[in-house]
Amino acid sequence: MKAQTGHIVFKGQFRYRDLSKHFEQVLRAFLEETDQMPDEDEILHMFIRMNLMDLSKNRKPEGYNRRGRMRLIFPQIPGRKEMYVRADVKTTQVVRVTERLSKVLRKAGVSHSVAYDQLKTLANS
Repeated sequence: MKAQTGHIVFKGQFRYRDLSKHFEQVLRAFLEETDQMPDEDEILHMFIRMNLMDLSKNRKPEGYNRRGRMRLIFPQIPGRKEMYVRADVKTTQVVRVTERLSKVLRKAGVSHSVAYDQLKTLANS
């Protein structure tokens, strides 16, 4: 299966701070799977720290929205909390990365569902 976006939609009474304990593992998994791990540890720690500051205040984090083959986005959608992986073109890598992030979150006990190529649906909401 190929997809351009892989969505992880959080369920129930999810709060962004629920990701605080697990965000570093999620970000590392994303960067490893997409081969975008920064060369320097300081840069990685900066991304983690910036996102954790928002998460600890129960705010939507930035994610990883840098130039590269893939991005990890936390969109602002009223009544819905999610994160999604996005590539420039449809690829099997989006599915693989999304499934790995889902597995990390399942092990952490974060309730969610997975969907693919939902950007047009979200734009019409």
